Amino acid sequence: MAIVSAEIVDLNGQLQEAEAMERDRYELLKKRLQSTYESGGTTGLVRILLESGSLSDFLTKFEYLDAIIRYDRRKISEFKDLQSNIKLKKAEVEEKEAELDAYQDQLDEKHDELSSLTDTVKGQLNSTNNSLSNEKNKLADYENQLADLDQKMKALESQVAAAQAELAKQIAERLALTREDTSGSYSASDTELAWLAATIQAEADGESYTGKLAVGSVIMNRVKSSAFPNTVIAVITQNMQFASYRSGKVELIVNNGPNSTCMRAAQEVLDGARVGDYLFFMTKYWADYYGIAEYTMIGNHAFFYRWVTIPKPEPETQPEEQPGEQPAEPEPEPENDAEGTQEEQSSEDNNSEGSEEDSGEGSEEGSEGSEEGDG
Repeated sequence: MAIVSAEIVDLNGQLQEAEAMERDRYELLKKRLQSTYESGGTTGLVRILLESGSLSDFLTKFEYLDAIIRYDRRKISEFKDLQSNIKLKKAEVEEKEAELDAYQDQLDEKHDELSSLTDTVKGQLNSTNNSLSNEKNKLADYENQLADLDQKMKALESQVAAAQAELAKQIAERLALTREDTSGSYSASDTELAWLAATIQAEADGESYTGKLAVGSVIMNRVKSSAFPNTVIAVITQNMQFASYRSGKVELIVNNGPNSTCMRAAQEVLDGARVGDYLFFMTKYWADYYGIAEYTMIGNHAFFYRWVTIPKPEPETQPEEQPGEQPAEPEPEPENDAEGTQEEQSSEDNNSEGSEEDSGEGSEEGSEGSEEGDG
């Protein structure tokens, strides 16, 4: 699992480099073709030949134009090859993710077998059956709790999206001035590793391994950014930023232990792996609801770096209200509490004062989140 997950991280890095190269090549090729052909098109090229003063001049210009056309064709061919390479890389990533999922399934099966053998060695069939029954009941209770907390997360989704939107607006100007470098590793304690893995599992358990890495990347990018708290737990417990924490789901998973795949993804991110420099993520519904212009879909989540929205066109003329017509009701805005905005601003302002204050803030907000999650 460690080897395959490391390969996925490496392939994602290669894929990002190839896509960046594709964008650069495309822009250069577009400019090249525009300057050569759109300045006069084929008529312009033909005119160059017709304006030749002599046969020798004509042949010289013909060779020159033929060289230009052959060069453009070669560059177009190289661009197509690069696109084919990107498709292959994506297919490779998907194949490795499927391989990793298969290993996780095997590991789960081996874990169950080991538990069964341990109970057999301890003896007494009745005791073993009772123990298995109790464990099944615990597992059923745990799954029921997760299902209940998923519903609570869904109910909190609009509030968290609103809080993220508000915070993104507040720091949009700061992020526009300079793009911070949020790369690099982070020395985390066992507790921080467990919290990061639990949040990844709570937010992206049904997502691909790349989707899990992307959620972990957002958390670590925030830790590295000057606009957020600078510890893992303080970022996760920041007021109204993660519905999974607000609902109590993260703490439930921490107490029961995150699964192996999410622990591996968390460790990869702590070691420096990143899927983009995104600072926010939400569902596509809420990203479109707020009109966010620059987001990338990874699985079911829309990831973005800063608040950039699509301007809404204003109507040219105001339609007259017809007699008897009822005015359209405005779209309901997601709920957001004043306390959440104040605490987020406080977290942002105090970030530069040191890790002790951030840790304290995270603990204080953690208590609040726990109370609401338990409630």
